[in-house]
Amino acid sequence: MNGDYGVPGSLARVLADIADERRAQDARWGIQDIPDGTSPSRTAAADAAKRETSAAFGEGTLTWRHILLEEVLESLAETDPEALRTELIQVAAVAVKWAQALDRRSLEGPPGTRPAPQP
Repeated sequence: MNGDYGVPGSLARVLADIADERRAQDARWGIQDIPDGTSPSRTAAADAAKRETSAAFGEGTLTWRHILLEEVLESLAETDPEALRTELIQVAAVAVKWAQALDRRSLEGPPGTRPAPQP
């Protein structure tokens, strides 16, 4: 897999959009040295999100909201800087994949109007 999620150039497009947004943030806010605001006290919320995600998967009702919220809440419960960075990368990766899913949907059109798969 090349990360394009079924749409050629999709990953590069989303990452370029993210880079543009980051540049806009820097232009507006400059360097921001602010506290992380994470805490082990948020572990219960992260665990609840994991259970909800797992249940939704098992019931066939899993959504991007489940996946992203679980990753965000896991990051908010993490205080070790290296582990927090790993969690934040996972948040970003899920957000990118969700954006790619939106792009793919817009290219495919609504159900019933999508082109037939090519052999």
